[in-house]
Amino acid sequence: MSELSQLSPQPLWDIFAKVCSIPHPSYHEEELAQYILSWAKEQGFWTDRDEVGNILIRKPATPGLENLKPVALQAHLDMVPQKNNDTVHDFTKDPIQPWVDGEWVKARGTTLGADNGIGLSSALAVLADSHVEHGPLEVLLTMTEETGMVGAFGLQPGWLQADILINTDSEEEGEVYMGCAGGIDFTATLPVSREAVPAGYEPIQLILKGLKGGHSGCDIHAGLGNANKLLARFLFAHAKALDLRLVDFTGGTLRNAIPREAIATLAVPADKLDQLKSLALSYLETLKNELSLKEKNVNLVVENVTTGGQALTAESRDAFIALLNSTPNGVIRNSDVMKGVVETSLNVGVVKLKEDEAVINSLVRSLIDSGKAYVVEMLTALSDLAGAHALAKGDYPGWQPDATSPVMALVGETYEKLFGKTPNIQVIHAGLECGLFKKPYPDMDMVSIGPTITGPHSPDEQVHIASVGLYWQLLTAVLKAIPAK
Repeated sequence: MSELSQLSPQPLWDIFAKVCSIPHPSYHEEELAQYILSWAKEQGFWTDRDEVGNILIRKPATPGLENLKPVALQAHLDMVPQKNNDTVHDFTKDPIQPWVDGEWVKARGTTLGADNGIGLSSALAVLADSHVEHGPLEVLLTMTEETGMVGAFGLQPGWLQADILINTDSEEEGEVYMGCAGGIDFTATLPVSREAVPAGYEPIQLILKGLKGGHSGCDIHAGLGNANKLLARFLFAHAKALDLRLVDFTGGTLRNAIPREAIATLAVPADKLDQLKSLALSYLETLKNELSLKEKNVNLVVENVTTGGQALTAESRDAFIALLNSTPNGVIRNSDVMKGVVETSLNVGVVKLKEDEAVINSLVRSLIDSGKAYVVEMLTALSDLAGAHALAKGDYPGWQPDATSPVMALVGETYEKLFGKTPNIQVIHAGLECGLFKKPYPDMDMVSIGPTITGPHSPDEQVHIASVGLYWQLLTAVLKAIPAK
């Protein structure tokens, strides 16, 4: 029996334990999808899948509530695969190992998948629990949200029957979300040339690690370190002076996760190796001073390696390092309309140095389309100056706030009745699928709620146990309180 079975509400936690046992990183959700479909059919529910793999399940209304407006509960099937460096884990094969740590549920060395596994589990728990009262109900589970919102992009009009959609992908109990940022992927590809490493050079790796990482939307304002940017800063300061030959550079794994580690493989003149080590120690002290409250475990190490291969020419090295070092990262502008909310940002998420090109992938987010356009234009101009090819793709819209939303008002009123306080009505800087849903379903009334999840998209991800109970109370009470058609 799972340790989670002792938690309340038990049906939700039991389902979440099962979800954790089935690998489901982005693009590998099919096993979980098939399990859910089989389970739903065994329960006698109507099920369907569309061309992109989204799942739709329907459950009839509780007797006597057939006249309520139909509601869709929505979650996504995939999770972000991130692990600590010393954790041996294959996200496509190995189960997540959740465990209870006081008031929180965490995973052992990996992301937990509470984003959006708790929301997914709550939707299935509503289906499974005959005590939950509701009108006509649909559960929509979308594919591959974390790496491009594939399911949301593929959702077709006419499939859903609901008038109201409750998105379960928010991550702060006590907050009700009525809008979110849109986003676009930006890739700068810089051609590079290589040459043989001269004699008298020592191969080493410079590894920047120990950063917290996190969600490139929810955590972008928090002042966390970006490994790609921090390592580029050091190389820009010292590569020319020490005549470092750059053989390889790799940092980050997902464009929507703040990178926790970056590695540069270098060839160093043997007589300057000690100087490099001394400069690395000095730079580490600088980072510890600058990031002392946010990144207590930051580390920069120099390790000997036995590696061959050619290095970038000095011209290519300088162009790549300058481009990466000058690429903006983090908050670009805060919102004037929604106080305390980031309006526009970007995350330099993944950097790879290939044989004949360097690739820098960033995710741009903004509450307004002009904000996205501004950052794309800035990155394009920077790419042009560096001689890199610029590509912006995967543009998805934000979810424009609607202050007159009836379901938002209902959720707020229900929360106040349940808990005696007014929830915060918020716009989230992360990308929710609601903005894309508005295209095929422009008249659907939408709201987003969820429990408290910290550290999403990083191995520090955890979900607050008590907040899951509060979220469940709110969700089930709202379903019962949905107005008549």
